[in-house]
Amino acid sequence: MVPGEQAEDAIVQADVANGKDGEEVSAMGVGGDADAEQQQHDGKFTMKSLLWHGGSVWDAWFSCASNQVAQVLLTLPYSFSQLGIVSGVLLQIFYGLMGSWTAYLISVLYVEYRARKEKEGVSFKNHVIQWFEVLDGLLGPYWKAAGLAFNCTFLLFGTVIQLIACASNIYYINDRLDKRTWTYIFGACCATTVFIPSFHNYRVWSFLGLGMTTYTAWYLTIAAAVHGQVDGVTHSGPNKLVPYFTGATNILYTFGGHAITVEIMHAMWKPRKFKCIYLLATLYVFTLTLPSAAAMYWAFGDQLLTHSNAFSLLPRTPWRDAAVVLMLIHQFITFGFACTPLYFVWEKAMGMHETSSVFLRALVRLPIVVPVWFLAIIFPFFGPINSAVGALLVSFTVYIIPALAHMLTYRSASARLNAAEKPPSFLPSWSGMFVLNAFVVAWVLVVGFGLGGWASVTNFVKQIDTFGLFAKCYQCPTKPHAAGSPLPAPAPPHR
Repeated sequence: MVPGEQAEDAIVQADVANGKDGEEVSAMGVGGDADAEQQQHDGKFTMKSLLWHGGSVWDAWFSCASNQVAQVLLTLPYSFSQLGIVSGVLLQIFYGLMGSWTAYLISVLYVEYRARKEKEGVSFKNHVIQWFEVLDGLLGPYWKAAGLAFNCTFLLFGTVIQLIACASNIYYINDRLDKRTWTYIFGACCATTVFIPSFHNYRVWSFLGLGMTTYTAWYLTIAAAVHGQVDGVTHSGPNKLVPYFTGATNILYTFGGHAITVEIMHAMWKPRKFKCIYLLATLYVFTLTLPSAAAMYWAFGDQLLTHSNAFSLLPRTPWRDAAVVLMLIHQFITFGFACTPLYFVWEKAMGMHETSSVFLRALVRLPIVVPVWFLAIIFPFFGPINSAVGALLVSFTVYIIPALAHMLTYRSASARLNAAEKPPSFLPSWSGMFVLNAFVVAWVLVVGFGLGGWASVTNFVKQIDTFGLFAKCYQCPTKPHAAGSPLPAPAPPHR
């Protein structure tokens, strides 16, 4: 038996000993996975188990794919206007593959940590393993602190971006309220995610979320093609360094959505089957992002430089309204995806992580929503904030730290000999993995964090200078007032 199989058997055997029949028990003690697994063996399903208790490979695939696209789908045409069509396509493929590689590294480190802990007799019943705990167990407290700081900050701003996106999107259906007011409203709506116990319970949401983004992506593609090119369309990008690297870091952010990889793996009945899931999810995401971004850029060209939300350039139709509504629902789901790990961290800090009461947990979680709400009101810059978060946070959380952690975990001969996971078949050499990891670290540090950080922060500061903090309605068209009347006339089409 190979070491990887031994690790999986150790995990499954320990779970069986805990009465889980080879499955994970979700946080809050409401996973019910042992019952769900037994129902599968008996050929029986309840509606609750079908919709609520997810832990299969397909559940993980839907979670990864659904979490990748989200609101970034609407900002990628903006990135293409900054990068040009060639760079836009190539960087999507490049960062998609790089992101899949580092997600694989995270999965390997999770299995290694879990296997070591199981051998020590540690039980994870009612405890969700998180990335900072993996780093702590494999590399020590300093790595734990770094992982906790970067991961939590990234997830915090990830949820902020979802609120900003909700307000930006709904404005294109109902502009009677400004975007800041919509942020207040959706902040209250998204706070209800405190009642979703763990990633086990996102089965139906992940499935629906991916369907919603699939519709939106193909709506953008077809609508742009039907609309045709605007009069005098120009495609000047790339022509300046700041926009170029700002767009590049937005794509870095697009395929860096695996800050929740460990939590998704832990929700799986057999975590070792995660290996290629992120890559397969990325390949599907390519079918959504490449056609929609290219079609929008072809149709509108440089107009996208001042319209970071793709919806703003398309005429209002029932099809567009449907896409907006579906994206709003999906952004609510993605808010929950990004915020759930923060809920776990806060529960652990408060000593409430293993409490069985869902309502008590929800009450403990509520304070996490407040800073998210506040930051979304301060920095409502749809589009530019994605690039800033990508350069300053995603670069470390998703790319640099996993690659460095893998190199350091297996730096000794004994660690490589006893590794729970051996190098993949397409790269069977430990030296080859080291070289590839070193390349990832160097590239992202220089291009992503260095040049991308400089460009995205420059652009972000420009937005603050132009619109100010607490902007009431970022990139909203001016509403003309009828002469002699204090009431505004109907808003013009958003172009």
